[in-house]
Amino acid sequence: VQLQASGGGLVQAGGSLTLSCAASGSIARIDDMNWYRQAPGKERELVATITASGSTTYAYSVKGRFTISRDNAKNTMYLQMNNLKPEDTAVYSCNAQILSLQDSIWSAFNSWGQGTLVTVSS
Repeated sequence: VQLQASGGGLVQAGGSLTLSCAASGSIARIDDMNWYRQAPGKERELVATITASGSTTYAYSVKGRFTISRDNAKNTMYLQMNNLKPEDTAVYSCNAQILSLQDSIWSAFNSWGQGTLVTVSS
C-alpha cells in the first residue's frame, strides 16, 4: 500500500494550487485521510481531515481558504488551496488509514506519502 502526493509548486500570494494524493496497492477500504504540513523550523501541523463518509475538518489557519475532498472510486484525495499566503509555505504530506486484503490476510496501515513542497511568494 502506497500514497503518492503531487501538485506542489511555486505560486504568488493570492494564488491557488491543488494537491493530489493517490493510494495504490491491495486496498479494501480507506478510512480517514489527512493533509499535514511542516514549515521550516516548525512542528508538523494537521491541515485538514476527510472521513470515509466525506465529513471534513480544517485547521483554523486554513478554514475558508482550503477545501479537502476525495474520490473513493479513484482512491484519491485532493486539497484545493485558494488565496494562498506566504505563511502557507511548507512541505505538505498526505496520510491515510488503509485496510488491505491480500492473500486472504487483512492488514491495517497508517500510510504516509512523500511530501510535496508548496512555496508562496509575497
